[in-house]
Amino acid sequence: MLGLGAGGAAKSPKQPSFVSYLTPEEIIVKGKEQPEKTDDVPLLPGELLLCEANTVLKCSQEEGSQRGVYGKLICTNLKVAFLCEETPDDSLPEFRNKIAGENDITLQCVDQLYGVYDDKKKVLITAPVVKKYPERLIIYCKDFRVFHFCLSYTKEEEVKRIVSGIIHHVLSPKRLKRLFLFSYAAIVPRYIARDQTLMFETINDWQTELERTKGKLNYKVSSANKGYKESMRFPQYFIIPVSLPEDGMFKFQGKGIPIWCWSCQNGSALLKMASLPKDVDDATVQEQKTFLDSVEKALHRPPYEEVRVEDLSVSLPSLPEIQMAYGRFKQLFLIDNSTDFWDTDLKWFSLLETSNWLEIIRQCLKKAIQVIEHLEEQKINVVLKEDTGSDLCCVISSLVQIMMDPHYRTKHGFQSLVQKEWVMGGHAFLDRCNHLRKNDNEAPVFLLFLDCVWQVVQQYPLAFEFSETYLTVLSDSINIPIFSTFFFNSPYQKDEHQWVEEGPGAQKEPVRFYTAWDWSVQFEVKALSFLTNPLYTEKLKQERSIKKAPRSKHQRQLSLPLTQSKPSNKKGFFRDETGPFIKNLLGKRISKLISASDDVPSNYRAFYENWHQKPVDFHGLILPCVDGPEIRIWAQRHLRWIPEAQVLGGGNMATMQRILELTDEIQSLKKKVKESPTSLPQYSKVNEADSRRKKSVRRSSLYPFAMLHVSSFRPSISTTTWQSWDGEDDLVNREDEFIDSEELGLL
Repeated sequence: MLGLGAGGAAKSPKQPSFVSYLTPEEIIVKGKEQPEKTDDVPLLPGELLLCEANTVLKCSQEEGSQRGVYGKLICTNLKVAFLCEETPDDSLPEFRNKIAGENDITLQCVDQLYGVYDDKKKVLITAPVVKKYPERLIIYCKDFRVFHFCLSYTKEEEVKRIVSGIIHHVLSPKRLKRLFLFSYAAIVPRYIARDQTLMFETINDWQTELERTKGKLNYKVSSANKGYKESMRFPQYFIIPVSLPEDGMFKFQGKGIPIWCWSCQNGSALLKMASLPKDVDDATVQEQKTFLDSVEKALHRPPYEEVRVEDLSVSLPSLPEIQMAYGRFKQLFLIDNSTDFWDTDLKWFSLLETSNWLEIIRQCLKKAIQVIEHLEEQKINVVLKEDTGSDLCCVISSLVQIMMDPHYRTKHGFQSLVQKEWVMGGHAFLDRCNHLRKNDNEAPVFLLFLDCVWQVVQQYPLAFEFSETYLTVLSDSINIPIFSTFFFNSPYQKDEHQWVEEGPGAQKEPVRFYTAWDWSVQFEVKALSFLTNPLYTEKLKQERSIKKAPRSKHQRQLSLPLTQSKPSNKKGFFRDETGPFIKNLLGKRISKLISASDDVPSNYRAFYENWHQKPVDFHGLILPCVDGPEIRIWAQRHLRWIPEAQVLGGGNMATMQRILELTDEIQSLKKKVKESPTSLPQYSKVNEADSRRKKSVRRSSLYPFAMLHVSSFRPSISTTTWQSWDGEDDLVNREDEFIDSEELGLL
């Protein structure tokens, strides 16, 4: 919600170095000695208060308004926070985060800092000494919150500390072990979550996944990299084709190895790989050709083992293009005040189209459907290829599995998918999210994936066990430095940095980091219901067994011998009979020397249209609509802090919450009937139901993240239409319970 904020700072330049520059060992020791509260400042275990400023005004976001709340602005090694004594309000959201509250901003969540000098807004950058300090501090957050803090009533010395401290601790490059992640994990005992999420840290997890997808016939778990003895980019265990020789796999630093992602029931498989270096000499080209020959023998064995290579670096936008598009896109939601909101509203759709963010989402979904067509219809193996094999390969492979496998549409299945494809797949979260502030090359690849998943969820809500709120909270967890899930570039980096020393000469001991799947760390038990979709119905086991019965053999083995098979490609490097596999993998340099590719043609459009003409099986294959306006704005995530964008008593979340309430009532009645089967439960106490209805009326489309702000519905744009309305002030100032959505024209 606009106006909910936090802030923090450090000591003045003349004082000793910042406390955050203590070694991790000193932080751990001092963190154990200090109490949980310092001068009534709530701190987490391992959290250190670095600086503070009193008499800070958190300003209202209404244009021209001087209203606000006075309080204390603090900066710790975890967050910037605003502390005040606000009167409790029954309209505050029920859904609260125990780690980062509404007035808290983790240091990693800060996007940009601005200072207001004589009514002029300027970007704040890292500097040795700040000569002039701003009268107002503006903080833009990565979750689209905007905070305004007026420092005019704060002591000059405190202003210097808070401003220079925030600039330093937010914008300065950091070392990995100085993140709060290590301070917290070293003090708090590791909570072992007893759930069904596969972490893929052991060989048993990979075996379980291989058996579940019926891929053991053609693929095996490799332990060649156990102890990271061969490659620091790969996990210790991963799955490769059975016939692929393990000797020499890491000759090109792991590049070119086809890594198994998932197997379809018809026998086709999805794989991904990193591209081999292209700017090499002739001798290296020959070595690459020899290596790819062995890969081709493992994957391309007609008529049963056809393969297609999808070069994502050619067909999808590059990382700089994704970063540029998201940079333009997020500016639509970082609104300083209501006047800016209404001014932007005049050209909002043109700005949205110019950003190109929704078009990139559309391209990713279309590419996933094209891959599904090859797997499902043509029954051929598909290898996703890009330079690193850990960015867009993760996006497309994950989307394909979500659309084809209902297991990944459950909460635990989705979490296991993220662990397998992203965490163990080596996605560089630390660099892509720019947690260490090393550069400005922040490419939101994982956010792109979550936005794509949301598009599928909002089109097929009955097919997913997790809710829209689950995805929104997961996007917020990326910037909470308590969970290791999104703070390392590779499994090796995590394992290498989990060793800490308790003191001088002491033996190193490993720490166990929390994961983002430990939801009880962030939320109370009652709030966890928001993460589950009440409309989801798990498929009955009887239906599963009936459907799986005729699939004892791969469909490919049953159908292909009866049809005209494609003639196999003869092996050859510079000859016309060279297959498309090596052509695609060796790049343009080699392709110029050999004949044109005879790739299998894509029937994507026919496959897409035929599927949408059939009834939807929510526990089978689902394909999202990608045409026209079907690709939409993820409103809950992007608009949740803008009061002007809310819909009173409406929106998807208001409807979903009412369903949750009805579900709770049904469960309560069932429990009462079970306890007293002979007598019907007396429902004379209507107070409980009445209170729920009243709470539902106060909810809006921003629920459960923000409280209701009726006063912000009056547009700041002066138009004859609005001026001609009689009694609009009276309408705005009504009590929430008596406002009719039809009176406001909000349906």
